[in-house]
Amino acid sequence: MKPKSMALGALALVAGLAAFLWLGAAPQGESLAVPRSARDASFAAQGSAAFAGEAFGGISQTALETNAVPFKLVAAALVLDEQTRDPASPANGATLQQVLRRFGFLYPERIDGLAAGLSLPPSEKPLGMTHGSIAPVGGARVEVANLGCAACHAGVAYAPDGMPMPERAVLGMPNTSLDLESYTQAIYNALRRHGGRSELLAMADRLFPDMGWQERASLRWIVLPLARSRLQALGDAPRALPFPNGLPGATNGVAALKLQTGTPLSGGGTGERGFVSIPDLALRHHRSRLLADGAYAAPSGKAHAGELAAITSFFTVPSMGVRPEEARRHIPEAEAIFAWLKDYRPQAFPGPVDRPAAARGAALYAKGCAGCHGSFDWNGGAPRLASFPDWIGDVGTDPLRAAVLDAPLAEAIRRSAYAGAIKVRPGEGYAAPPLAGLWASAPFLHNGSVPSLAALLDPRLRPARFMVGGHALDWQSVGLRLTPDGRYPAGYRPFAMPQWVDTRQPGLGNGGHAYGSDLTTQERAALIEFLKLL
Repeated sequence: MKPKSMALGALALVAGLAAFLWLGAAPQGESLAVPRSARDASFAAQGSAAFAGEAFGGISQTALETNAVPFKLVAAALVLDEQTRDPASPANGATLQQVLRRFGFLYPERIDGLAAGLSLPPSEKPLGMTHGSIAPVGGARVEVANLGCAACHAGVAYAPDGMPMPERAVLGMPNTSLDLESYTQAIYNALRRHGGRSELLAMADRLFPDMGWQERASLRWIVLPLARSRLQALGDAPRALPFPNGLPGATNGVAALKLQTGTPLSGGGTGERGFVSIPDLALRHHRSRLLADGAYAAPSGKAHAGELAAITSFFTVPSMGVRPEEARRHIPEAEAIFAWLKDYRPQAFPGPVDRPAAARGAALYAKGCAGCHGSFDWNGGAPRLASFPDWIGDVGTDPLRAAVLDAPLAEAIRRSAYAGAIKVRPGEGYAAPPLAGLWASAPFLHNGSVPSLAALLDPRLRPARFMVGGHALDWQSVGLRLTPDGRYPAGYRPFAMPQWVDTRQPGLGNGGHAYGSDLTTQERAALIEFLKLL
């Protein structure tokens, strides 16, 4: 063959190989965490399945560049880090579970709220962690994990004595112990310590003995070099993200959205402390606005399920690292979720209720709370929402969360693929939510800065500091079970790693919402009895 022919032949071979690798690539995968369901499952049942395990496009190469993680590599790094702290820790899945439970992830034996006939597929991953495989190039295989709805919005049930039951989770209730800040930092620190060591891949082999050669080669030759490159680019940065990612039970979605859209971060990220306490989702379909500040409004101005579902699909952009164009493709799954949420109710209050006092509290609620949070019929002691005012305004609470959704971010949303699906209305205050499941949502206010209903109704009782995460509940105050100095009682062993909430820090102020301060002690107690029933 002549030199020119040889060159052309080589070029053809390279082009053919490149075409094979491109054609064999699968940059997006399906979630394997979606519960199995019958073909004739109702639309609402499909919604509960999507809520429990759908990825909404978050199992992808794009998401892997931001929010998603290469699960086997991250798992190996976390277990190696645990062995550094405790050399007696075995290299197995139990150790990995122990580490992830520390951040508030749940491995329940029972899940309430999943539609009849559905069952979760077997998995070593916690509830709400979606996962599946992608192929960055032909022949490659990488298992990607991301966090779906149930990671934040499936909380532990509570026993009659206020003790948490992490073996039982309720879809729709808030996971008030999930600590995304500590989770992301732990992954970052573990990869920094162990990403350059040969035993990282060896640990992945020990943890996942069934891992195929394709994935093993992909981790060695694709994923690990990329991880090392990104770590090198971060240099000596103390954290993976330029902003704090919240506290147990509180997240920072606005800062994450700014990062995704390229919107400037306040103070380069240090000023982005717009934390929001994870809410219970009951009765949310009565709202025409979503988010704590109500900045995402339905275009019709009404509580329209389809419009609210479209807005909800946009939440995957900051939470899962999905592009807006991709997120819009998953509006049907969000519509199914809203069909399920229409009938969702949280765990009924498990503790004692003084019914006569609750009846007196119902009148106090109607007089002082219903104008913002909705009117409830007594309904024989099982209060039922009768009307919802969709109120938004200023009640004197910490203003930082509302301020960080600023004009540049609002404009970025308007320019996105959701331009016609979301009416962005920032700067109007905070939206008053319906109060269903309030007892399980402690700590309270939009930023989780008040540990109990007793302290919410009497600002003199609000502590400057208190612990949250893996907590038990106190039925008298209806909130976190704490000592006077804000700690957990002696001998109590939290099921997740607690953190301190310091209300003197930016974004965590515990002032405002002073309703109740003018009530008598007996009236406040009666109102609390009524609130237990919602």
